[in-house]
Amino acid sequence: MEWEYLPRVADSTLDWALKTSGAVQVVGPKWCGKTVTCQRKASSAVFLQDPDLSPTLLALADAKPSAILEGEKPRLIDEWQMAPQLWDAVRFDIDRTSEKGRFILTGSATPKKRPAHSGVGRISRLPMRTMSLFESGESTGAVSLKALFDGNLDIGGLVDFDIDDIAFALCRGGWPQAVTETDPAVALAQAKNYVNEMLDSDIDELEGAKRNSIWLRSIMRSYARNISSEAPVTTIAADMQGERPSIVTVTDYIDALKRAFVTEDLNAWNPRLRSKTAVRTSPTRHFCDPSIAAAILDLTPSSLMSDFDTFGLLFESLCVHDLRVYADALGGHIEHYRDKTGLEADAVIILPDGRWAPVEVKMGNSRIDQAAENLKKLAARVDGENEGAPAFLMVLTSTAAAYKRDDGVLVTPLAMLGP
Repeated sequence: MEWEYLPRVADSTLDWALKTSGAVQVVGPKWCGKTVTCQRKASSAVFLQDPDLSPTLLALADAKPSAILEGEKPRLIDEWQMAPQLWDAVRFDIDRTSEKGRFILTGSATPKKRPAHSGVGRISRLPMRTMSLFESGESTGAVSLKALFDGNLDIGGLVDFDIDDIAFALCRGGWPQAVTETDPAVALAQAKNYVNEMLDSDIDELEGAKRNSIWLRSIMRSYARNISSEAPVTTIAADMQGERPSIVTVTDYIDALKRAFVTEDLNAWNPRLRSKTAVRTSPTRHFCDPSIAAAILDLTPSSLMSDFDTFGLLFESLCVHDLRVYADALGGHIEHYRDKTGLEADAVIILPDGRWAPVEVKMGNSRIDQAAENLKKLAARVDGENEGAPAFLMVLTSTAAAYKRDDGVLVTPLAMLGP
């Protein structure tokens, strides 16, 4: 069966990266679609995980790395981290030729042993994530993040994507094979399959050493219970069930999950403020896709509907995920804000030119007024002379209507947001 290819936000960013860099490193979790997307841009490819050829290819990469690079350009080297020496070979090749768009390196893990040389100026880094609701066709994209930053703030409209649809999309995740699957039960099984495969072998392959899968699962369950929070490692360790490893071991396991792109925490934003208010610096906890949290906690769309506290935290993580995808298209990134007074923004979108916009996530209508007031307080607290005024203030919701409030705050359904 040939899988349908759904266009990805990374398609255009990869095109641009190939025009401006000698090589592009595309990083992200397994099963997010990196290889398929990159194959469409490549003229030749080598797959280091090919079960028939992997031993030969790895031996060749060790003996003569340049031989792996031979082939029509751009050449795709899939899962390059299996032979980290290829990084320096690619860098040397680019230095020698000075051509753009020669290689695409995909990797679903960051090797613990770093290459001898950085790729600065030669190898650009492109994150690729699981599919957003816009990429899966479930968001209309009528509210464009780029248009908002360009000053087009007169939004409006309705979307037919209710809370039940959100619950299903959240538990299914943005895994391409799940998104294109027509059987809902099979689609929902994909996140569990990802978790099981990762626990069974992927982390061991990354580290080259056997890890305690019981500890790893327990840490992931604790991570899931603390999703969208600033829980420190000590809290995650204390929340683990059964025998607990040391804090040092828990920290090491969390680092392994991060390097495998299983987790992706949201760093804190530390802007210049008008007053000397202390800003919290702890990251908020997130998986690369919130469906992992649902899978590890054995949550289903129906069980989420009966536990709105958990649903709300997972929905916030889903919003952060999609905002990251759309910010990537603008060359930007996402952080979060919280200060000692409790004032916070679940996400702050920051573009390379310094433009920024805070976002609060609220599932229903009842707390939109409170969220809008908090956003206005934050805008007033930030030093506008140094940081500039926010491009817009947004409350991101699971409701049906997009509109601009009388106070200028935008209310946007996640199912209408796009790049």
